[in-house]
Amino acid sequence: MFAGFDPAQLAKFTKANVQRLMEDDGIVRNRAKIEAAITNARAFLVIERECGSFAGYVWQFVGGKPIQNTWRRLEEIPAETEESRVLSRDLVKRGFRFVGPTICYAFMQSIGMVNDHVVGCFRRAVVRRLGQSVR
Repeated sequence: MFAGFDPAQLAKFTKANVQRLMEDDGIVRNRAKIEAAITNARAFLVIERECGSFAGYVWQFVGGKPIQNTWRRLEEIPAETEESRVLSRDLVKRGFRFVGPTICYAFMQSIGMVNDHVVGCFRRAVVRRLGQSVR
């Protein structure tokens, strides 16, 4: 469908590819989101060329090491932070679409830039140790 989400392949998609995807009932057929995936792949490749890697680019927004939060309750965990707002603004400035601060924060959590496991969670210490070996 989306060339395995390989940015180099996705960046080459044409209007014909968009139309094919719009007819695919196996995906959410939202033209803006399909076109954004292609646009974002192109912007991703530019960042890789400019920064050496996308990882190097995104990790600069947390100073190269994971943020280790100490939330006690799930309700304390924010949907976005200043770091995710700054990342979002920079991505938008670089041409990315559908990259608001909440999406960026979820991304940051998912790749280990932020450890939001609450104090007492059995995964907290493991994730903390993983974060020490990131950089």
